[in-house]
Amino acid sequence: MTYTLTTPLYYVNDRAHLGSTYTTIACDSIARFHRLRGELVTFITGCDEHGLKIQRSAEAAGLTPQAHCDAISGAYRDLWRRWGISHDRFIRTTDPLHRAIVEQFFARVEAAGDVIEAHQRGWYCVACEEFKEESHQEGNHQCPIHLRPLEWRDEPNLFFRLSRYQSQIERLVASDGFIAPRSRRREIENFVAGGLRDFSISRLDLPWGIPVPGHGGHTFYVWFDALLGYLSALLRPGDPPDLDLLAARGWPAQLHVIGKDILRFHAVYWPAMLLSAGLPLPERVFGHGFLTREGQKMGKSLGNVLDPEVLLERCGADAVRWYLLRDIPFGDDGDFQQQRFMDLVNNDLANTIGNLLNRTSSMARRWFEGAVPPAGPAAADHPLALHCHSCGEEVDRALERLDFRAAAAAILQLAEAANGFLNDRAPWKAIKVEAERGAVAADLYAVLETCRWVALLLAPLLPDLSARMLAQLDQPTLPGSAAAGQDPAPAESAWTAARHWGKLASGQPLPEPTPVMHRLELDSPL
Repeated sequence: MTYTLTTPLYYVNDRAHLGSTYTTIACDSIARFHRLRGELVTFITGCDEHGLKIQRSAEAAGLTPQAHCDAISGAYRDLWRRWGISHDRFIRTTDPLHRAIVEQFFARVEAAGDVIEAHQRGWYCVACEEFKEESHQEGNHQCPIHLRPLEWRDEPNLFFRLSRYQSQIERLVASDGFIAPRSRRREIENFVAGGLRDFSISRLDLPWGIPVPGHGGHTFYVWFDALLGYLSALLRPGDPPDLDLLAARGWPAQLHVIGKDILRFHAVYWPAMLLSAGLPLPERVFGHGFLTREGQKMGKSLGNVLDPEVLLERCGADAVRWYLLRDIPFGDDGDFQQQRFMDLVNNDLANTIGNLLNRTSSMARRWFEGAVPPAGPAAADHPLALHCHSCGEEVDRALERLDFRAAAAAILQLAEAANGFLNDRAPWKAIKVEAERGAVAADLYAVLETCRWVALLLAPLLPDLSARMLAQLDQPTLPGSAAAGQDPAPAESAWTAARHWGKLASGQPLPEPTPVMHRLELDSPL
């Protein structure tokens, strides 16, 4: 079974911010989940590198556009490496292979009769690379997203005949599951119901872009170019630029994850372009919300931008991933609050999960010759065993519907149940009675085995913490969590095989316990 998912192709006018990091972390967790289940995953990310905005950013920095793109895309690659992002492909729209795919795709669209010449007049946001028809109608010549003045454009362009696909797009956006979450669907349905209008796919006399074949002076509009990166990214090194290869390389994608501000491009324009070119449509487009900080929109002018590099250096990947995935309902807007961030990381990860493993391992080593205690009779019917299995099922269901918050909550409840069981049984008291030694052994085994399950179930969300917990239990690292390349999928994944009660072997030596998660102490604002 194959699974293809994508982040947006991030625009390289500037370095990565927390919003793009959030999107990429979410996609990384989805990719890891499907790999752990034994699926062949192609996780695509990359950079969108053409357009007027890039040209102006390069000029402001005193660089050529290519040098600017090389620097910023390199910074994205390096940042994703340090965050442990497990992408399989990183596409740049300045790649020659991508250009060849754009030209081939355009030839199909033009042959279908979907390219016409017309005049483009309207107010344009360079930051969005989009005409703002609503702002023009209302007499408001400022971008509502970037709060910057719009620029008037009046020039001949090539247009894509979007209006020809009115009925197909109406049916698509009304279908269950294509646009998620459901709260976003109504917005797109309303837009489509207003009547689809042809849209510009070229710019005149813009040097930084892919020239339109057969139309001198025109370069492809950045959105037409960038969306095709999802296709060119699928081609392997050595592949010819051939759209007919895509079916064997993982197209159609099962999931596009994007910010809600670019939902229209992905849920309306992109499907129509694919229909015109005779290519299958993606299965689902998910538009997530925006992040604020302490209730305020983040912005350089406010001085409150959260730098993902600073977050990684001061807090670590596990802490940030846990907060973003555990506290923010995926699809809704979310607010980053530093005190809550510290409280959740310390209470959930350092105390509830980390301390549970540390103290249980310490007791087992002290009383049972440094090894995992005997499991005792009827271990498979243990209440914690039943809780582990039900938790695993809930985590699977939650991640299938992209509900990271529910998955994290289920895992945390499992760890809390193990803590409660340990406190109720009080093995530190029972061990003083020789006749209770067998019961103590069974109790500690059950908690250690539950810790193993917690580590397994955390693997898609917190791969580093998961690996440290498994090492603390002398368990093998899970194959299938990182980028899989082109290796064939196993008949049964190691993750699935490991999710059976009792896989922790009694008598197996336990390593000297060390904290798997340190408390987060921040004495100054991030």
